[in-house]
Amino acid sequence: MLTIRNLRKHFGETVALDGVDCEVGAGATGLLGPNGAGKTTLLRILLGLLPAEGEARVMGKDPFREPRDVRARIGYMPESECAIPGLAGVEAVAYLGRLAGMPRRDAFKRAHEVMYFVGLGEERYREASEYSTGMQQRLKLAAALVHDPELLLLDEPTNGLDPKGREEMLTLLRELATEHGKHLLLSSHLLPDVEYVCRNVVMLRLGRIVRQGPITELTSGEAGTYEVRVRGDAARFAAELHALGAESGGAGGDAAPLLVRAEGTAAIFRAAKAAGAQVRGLKAVRRTLENVFLDAVEAPRAD
Repeated sequence: MLTIRNLRKHFGETVALDGVDCEVGAGATGLLGPNGAGKTTLLRILLGLLPAEGEARVMGKDPFREPRDVRARIGYMPESECAIPGLAGVEAVAYLGRLAGMPRRDAFKRAHEVMYFVGLGEERYREASEYSTGMQQRLKLAAALVHDPELLLLDEPTNGLDPKGREEMLTLLRELATEHGKHLLLSSHLLPDVEYVCRNVVMLRLGRIVRQGPITELTSGEAGTYEVRVRGDAARFAAELHALGAESGGAGGDAAPLLVRAEGTAAIFRAAKAAGAQVRGLKAVRRTLENVFLDAVEAPRAD
């Protein structure tokens, strides 16, 4: 869906993007990074709103040389409010549909449909500038969907939402990706949002990509690390592990597991047998997305 090569963007002395290279495939991908990492700048470049050095392709199209072709196939949900004064919600969405090239009748028909989809059907004739924060976010999503784009660029879609509104927004986004065949690039600094909606992630730090790939691969278990619960002499079990070249830490026993690093599980069972202990629980340790993210953004920058 997206191909980015050596993308660079400076604002005076400030480096917003510093040689970004990545490819974003089909499905839902999270664009993660702390504030100031360059996420919004990257989205605006992909929309053709900001010039930059390097190469960007959106579904094979250049957003600078073919902006109309690109924008016809993508929907954008900005972080900032963008209600049009004096227009009802459905009128605002229909207007944006017409700007995307839809005939007036089709734009209004589609506007009604997407307003119901995002949960604003009963409020669609109310002036958009009077909407609450949660309703404004839903309105922006409706506007991004009105021309039925293939790809959605979403900039902090849960910004300002209360817990219930946030859950509802994330459910909508996940439904779009899994049931309606939409491709999503979801920019956020909230890891749980990305983890709930997306399968893949790109992590930015100070304008550079520091980690990318499928979430399942990035959070896969540390090689040879296990949580082990034993019944019996935990201290002797730990000693037998060390004799076999494995490492362990923690209290062990039924109350708390031992953290064991070993080349495979065979050594764990051999140590238990030698110690006269029973293995009551054994599972590979998985990293959380938060672990991966913190490692990536806190590691010393290589220049």
